[in-house]
Amino acid sequence: MRFILAAITATFATGVWAADVTKASPLSVAETADALEAAIADAGATLFARVDHAAGAESVDRVIPEAQLLIFGNPALGTAALEQDIRAGLVLPLRVLVFEDGDGSTQLLWASAEDIFDGFDIAPDAEVIGRVNDALDNLTDTAIAAN
Repeated sequence: MRFILAAITATFATGVWAADVTKASPLSVAETADALEAAIADAGATLFARVDHAAGAESVDRVIPEAQLLIFGNPALGTAALEQDIRAGLVLPLRVLVFEDGDGSTQLLWASAEDIFDGFDIAPDAEVIGRVNDALDNLTDTAIAAN
């Protein structure tokens, strides 16, 4: 019994239950990425890069489904994580992948804050965890609603 309790405690403490978050978009990959870029700007955050993975694949004569990665952040949010553990700079700024799935539908995908900060000295119940999750959820909801 003691072993089972220890295993359950270790599972929750390591964030194993956290998972990537996916949302479907009714828009194309490009339209969704454009809408997400606009939502990021409207929220006062900075878009640092927009990586077109499909274009990269095409440049080496390969074909993959449409996929664009948006890398963005806001010092008002990210600094809170960096103050707790400067190593969070390895996983910041935030990232959302917009891609075409196997069925031809557009999806938005990102890691939960629990996963992003797993292994750093940031408590699982730290305010920044909730704020990052809320920001990603709100930005992606805004992008999806832009049709």
